[in-house]
Amino acid sequence: MHQVLKEDGTTVEHDERGTLGVEAVDMLPSYGPDGVRALFSSGYVLGAACLASLGGFSFGYDQGVISVINVMPQFHAAIPQAESEFGKGFMTGMLLLGAFVGCIFMPYLADRISRKWALTVVVIIFDIGAVIQTSAQSYGMLVAGRAIGGIGVGTLAMGAPLYISEISPPNLRGTLLVLESICLVSGAVIAYWVTFGMRLVDSEASFRVPFGLQMVSATLVGVGIHFFPYSPRWLALVDRQEDCLKSLSRLRGLPLSDQKVQAEYNAIIGEVRAQKLMEQQQRPGVTGIKREALIWMDLFRPQTWKRTAVGVGVGFFQQFSGVNAFIYYAPTLFQLIGQKGEMSLILSGVFNTLQLLTVLVCFLTIDKVGRRPLAILGGFLMGACYIIIAVLMALYGPDWANPSAGWGCVAMAFLYILIYGNTYSPLGWALPSEVFPNALRSKGVALSTCVNWLSNFIVGIVTPVMMANIGYGTYVFFAACCVLAGTWAFFLVPETTGRTLEQIDEVFGNISKQAHHVFMRETTFQAARGEGRLDV
Repeated sequence: MHQVLKEDGTTVEHDERGTLGVEAVDMLPSYGPDGVRALFSSGYVLGAACLASLGGFSFGYDQGVISVINVMPQFHAAIPQAESEFGKGFMTGMLLLGAFVGCIFMPYLADRISRKWALTVVVIIFDIGAVIQTSAQSYGMLVAGRAIGGIGVGTLAMGAPLYISEISPPNLRGTLLVLESICLVSGAVIAYWVTFGMRLVDSEASFRVPFGLQMVSATLVGVGIHFFPYSPRWLALVDRQEDCLKSLSRLRGLPLSDQKVQAEYNAIIGEVRAQKLMEQQQRPGVTGIKREALIWMDLFRPQTWKRTAVGVGVGFFQQFSGVNAFIYYAPTLFQLIGQKGEMSLILSGVFNTLQLLTVLVCFLTIDKVGRRPLAILGGFLMGACYIIIAVLMALYGPDWANPSAGWGCVAMAFLYILIYGNTYSPLGWALPSEVFPNALRSKGVALSTCVNWLSNFIVGIVTPVMMANIGYGTYVFFAACCVLAGTWAFFLVPETTGRTLEQIDEVFGNISKQAHHVFMRETTFQAARGEGRLDV
C-alpha cells in the first residue's frame, strides 16, 4: 500500500500494485447516468474532449473546402493542372496519403512524449502545410502543401479519439467520442458554406482565404490542450502512478479517496503491470526498434486479431461506404443524377448540413442504442439507398427526361447521409479507440486510422474515374461495400457500451472473466515482489 496526499492535506492509502483491478471495478457502481445527462456532472472531461475533438474539425474543414474549390474558375485559372480529372483526384488524395504516413509515426510520439504533446507537435506540422497551400503558386507546391498538411491532419484525427477514450468515464465514453465526428462534420459544413460564399470573390482570395482559415482550429488544439491533464492511462504506462491517480481524480471531479476513483485507478495500474510482465516473459531483453516492431506484430496475434479486425474493419468500411465520394465530389455527383449548375452546389451544402444534424442525434443516443446495432443496421440500410440510386440512374440517366427520377436520387442521397451520420460516421472514430488493450491502444488506433486514410485516398482517386467510365456502376460498387459492412459487423463487432476500457478484454473472449481475474492478481503480485522486474 502507498500513502497519497489528498486535496485537503491529509493522506489516503491506495494499492500501488493494482491487485484490486478488474474485480473492484466490476463490483462498484458507475460514475452516474449514461449519455448527455451525465455531461452536466462531467464538465471538465467534456471541455477536454471538446478541445481535443477540434483536431477532427481540421480534417472536416479540409474535406469541405476542397469540394467547392475544385469547381472554382478562379482556382483553375491560377492552378490549371488541377482542372483535369487526374489532377483533381491526385490533389485531393495527397492529403489522405500524407495522413496515412503520419499515422505510422504518431504512436511513437503518443507513447514517448504523451498524448498532449504529440497533438502539439502535429499541429505545427499541419500549420506548415496550411501555409504552403495558402501561398501555393504552382500545382506541385499545392500538392506538397496538401501532403504535409495531411501528415498533421491525419495524426490529429487519430490523437483526439485516443486521448478522449483514455480520459472518459465508461458511462460517457461513447457520447464523448461522437464529439470527434461532430467536429469533423461541422468542419466540413462550415468550410463548404464559407467557400460557397467566397466563390463570388473575383480574385485568388476566393480560394486562398478558405485554405488559410484551416489553421485556426488546429492551433487552438495545440495550445489549449495544455490547460487539461495528461491521460491517466499514459501516466500509468510511464510508471507515474501518483500522477495517474491525481489526473483521474481531477477528471472525475472526485477526491483521491473516492472508492470509484480508487477502483478505476487500480484497474488501470493492474492492467499495465500485467501486460508489461507478460511482455517481459514473452520477449525477455528485447528493446529498441525490434521491440517496437514486435509490439506492432502483437496486433495480429491470436489473442488480439479480433480487436484488430474490428478496428481496421470499421475504418475501411467508413470510407468504402462512399461518404467521401459525396463530400469531395458532391457537385459532380449531383450533376450526374440530373441536378445542374447552382442547384448542384446548393444540394451539396444541404447534404453536408444533414450529416451534421444526424451526428448530433447520435451524440444523444449512442450510449443508449449501443455500437453493435448501429454497425449492423447502418451497413444494410446504406446499401439499400445506393441500390435505389443505381436503379434510377440505369433507367432514367443520363438525359433525365423524367425530373422526378432525378429528385428521387437526391432523396436517396439525403436518406443515405442521415443513416451514415447516425452509424458509421461516429463508429469509425469511436470503436478503434475502445477495442485495443492499454499497451497496444496507440498502435491499434494508428493502424485503424492508417487503413481509414488509405481507404479514403483510394476512394478519392478512383471516384472521378468511376463516375466518368461506369456511371451508375459507381453506386452499385458502394452498395456492395455497405452490404459487406453489415455482414462484417454481424459476425465480428461486439457491444462495448458501458464497459471500462479494462473490462473490454472480456468482451472479446480472449480469456474467461475468472481467468482474467486470476491472471491479473498473480502477475501484479509477482511484479510487486520483483519477480520479472518491470522496466518502464
